[in-house]
Amino acid sequence: MFAIKTEVMDPRAKEFEFRNQKTMYGGKTIAEGDMIFIFASENEGGVGLVARGVVTFARATPKKTGIARQTPRVSITVRRTALAKHRLGRSELKSATDWSDGRPETELNFKFYRQATNKIIGVTAGTAKFLSTLF
Repeated sequence: MFAIKTEVMDPRAKEFEFRNQKTMYGGKTIAEGDMIFIFASENEGGVGLVARGVVTFARATPKKTGIARQTPRVSITVRRTALAKHRLGRSELKSATDWSDGRPETELNFKFYRQATNKIIGVTAGTAKFLSTLF
């Protein structure tokens, strides 16, 4: 399962298209049929968790020639399956800083906000279960 933090123009849209998204923490393995949690990036004026969906299209972005180190990027399309009912963003996750405590909140804070760039990440089953309770 996956999560994405990026600019979301319309959090209530039935379909989302995210092009050339940076991937980290296993995000590059995202594929059609995967569940994904969508976070509207606070860096872009968003509020955090806004929706859950299913990936309907995923394609790796070709690497640019002549550049030695490149973060893998993918383009995805997501069909929304639910809207978040509870808030979860940077302010709610800020206190989860004991990186070894195994809590879902800590996993999300570490992967999304320790390096605050927008990205697609892989999440553990426990974190996906936790996120599912917010819908």
